Amino acid sequence: MEPAALREDMVDSLEHDAKSVVDTDAVGLAMRTVPREAFVDDERRAYADQSLEHRGTRVLSPSTAARLLEVLEPEPGDDVLVVGAGVGYTPAVLAEIVGSRSVHAVDITRPLVHDARRNLADAGYPEVLVDCRDGARGLPEYAPYDRILVEAAAVDPPRALRDQLAPDGRLVLPRGHGPRQTLTAVAADGTETTHGPVAFQPLLADGEQAGAIERNRTAREDAERAARAAQSQTGWEQDWIEWD
Repeated sequence: MEPAALREDMVDSLEHDAKSVVDTDAVGLAMRTVPREAFVDDERRAYADQSLEHRGTRVLSPSTAARLLEVLEPEPGDDVLVVGAGVGYTPAVLAEIVGSRSVHAVDITRPLVHDARRNLADAGYPEVLVDCRDGARGLPEYAPYDRILVEAAAVDPPRALRDQLAPDGRLVLPRGHGPRQTLTAVAADGTETTHGPVAFQPLLADGEQAGAIERNRTAREDAERAARAAQSQTGWEQDWIEWD
C-alpha cells in the first residue's frame, strides 16, 4: 500500500471513537500530510500505532504524538519550541500547522539532533531549526514562544521554559515522575489544566543523554532518591521510627 494511503488509514483510526485522539482539523490534516516513513527506519512499522526505539530514545506512537499536539493547541503563525526533538516527527507535524520557520526544537543527544535535521530535510522541512541543548534551559535566542512542547517528564515545569513563554503562551509537558504522570498544560500566568495520565522518560540533564560518558546523577543520588521515595510511602514523619 502506498504511504499516502497508509497515512489516511492511520489518521482515520486516530479520529475514530475507539481512540478519539485527533479532534481538530489542523492536527488531522498535518498528520495526513507529513511522511512518517521519513522518520522511522522500518517503513513497515511507520504507520503502526506503536512506539519505537531509536538511539536510546522513544519514538512516540502516532496516538501519543496526536494527544500532545491536541493539548498544545498550535495555531498558524505561532512560534513553537519542542524540547526533545527525537527523530523530528513532532516538529514536522507542527511545521505543517504553524510554518517551518516558526518551529524550533532542541535535544540533549547530539546524534539525535543530526538525525532529526536529516529526517526533516528529507521530509521537506529543512527550515525547522534543531539544536543540541539542555532542554530544561530551552532556546532563549528565539524566545518568546507561543507554544512550548516538552516530550519528557518533569516534576515541575522548568523555570527557564516558563520564562520563555509569550504572555498568552501555553506550555505542555508530562508532569510527575515514575508511573504518576499527568499530561499538563501550563499557561504563562501559571494556570494549569490536566489531560489524563501519560508515561514518559524523565527530562535529562546534561551528561545523562544516550552515549554520555557518565550520568550526572551518581549512584549515591539514586540511592538517596530511592530512600526518600520509601520514606514518603511509609510514614517517615513519625519520630518513633529509627531510620538508622
